[in-house]
Amino acid sequence: MYSHTTRDITVTVRPFFLEEQSAPDEGRYVWAYRIRIENLGLSTVQLLNRHWIITDATGCSQEVRGSGVIGAQPVLRPGESFEYTSGAPLTTPSGIMHGSYEMEGEGGERFEIVIPAFSLDSPHDRPSLN
Repeated sequence: MYSHTTRDITVTVRPFFLEEQSAPDEGRYVWAYRIRIENLGLSTVQLLNRHWIITDATGCSQEVRGSGVIGAQPVLRPGESFEYTSGAPLTTPSGIMHGSYEMEGEGGERFEIVIPAFSLDSPHDRPSLN
């Protein structure tokens, strides 16, 4: 698992490879990832937007921006958490993802929280020795 705390909000990510949805012979590798966002602070926050950077094993990156997560813009009161599962396909057997969430505090202040970088590793990736 990968975890990072920004301004008393902890984001924890657990990626896992989806063998049944992948087709290595066709250059299709699919992962799911479980995200938990936990408000450890003293004020209520709302997740407004997401920003992802997904990089495959060749170094090719793509950015994904959008409103909320899985169709929701969750409100997190102090001590509350929100969990969701999403996925990402790649054309290479490994990659890396990281990003940020745009949050809004009670007073209307907007700020970014870090989604920690996490690796997408499949059993089809051959480790290289340097």
